[in-house]
Amino acid sequence: MAVLEIVTPKSTNGAILRNPTKRVRVFDAALHTLLDDMVLTMREANGAGLAAPQIGLDQRISVIEWPDDPDNPEESLRRYEIINPEIVKAKGAEEGQEGCLSLPGLAADVVRATFLLVKFQDRDGKEVRLKVYDWLARIFQHEIDHLNGVLMLDRAETIYRVVENAEGEFDLIPLEEVAA
Repeated sequence: MAVLEIVTPKSTNGAILRNPTKRVRVFDAALHTLLDDMVLTMREANGAGLAAPQIGLDQRISVIEWPDDPDNPEESLRRYEIINPEIVKAKGAEEGQEGCLSLPGLAADVVRATFLLVKFQDRDGKEVRLKVYDWLARIFQHEIDHLNGVLMLDRAETIYRVVENAEGEFDLIPLEEVAA
């Protein structure tokens, strides 16, 4: 397995983050290796999700890891490998703060649905339908947005610069205050 380079808007291939991706049609050993590499890359970057455009690939692939039980994250961590995903149904709305591996040093307040019914294919091409709620629904929407060329900044209510303070903790400073 390999840790892959994460693309940012300033990367030489950064334009890929703004382009809709192509459907995956071949489900083979190369895809399985890619999925494993994406999971390793996401973990190394301390992310909850990673989409193929974030590693420079024009494919409708994303990986997500999120615990079923926030009080016991180590033992309840679930991995989702979502290929060719579609949101079938979305309900509710809630604002929450998001970060993005392709936008280091930034965070944003984004309104997202609190419930989704999604369909996608797994690593073997089998269709899966899944109901997801709350933060997991937020992560799915964030990753599917990447596959459609949409960044969290496009949906942001407020954008923040993440700044480490003297105590080693992180503060969120609204960008309009940073620019002033």
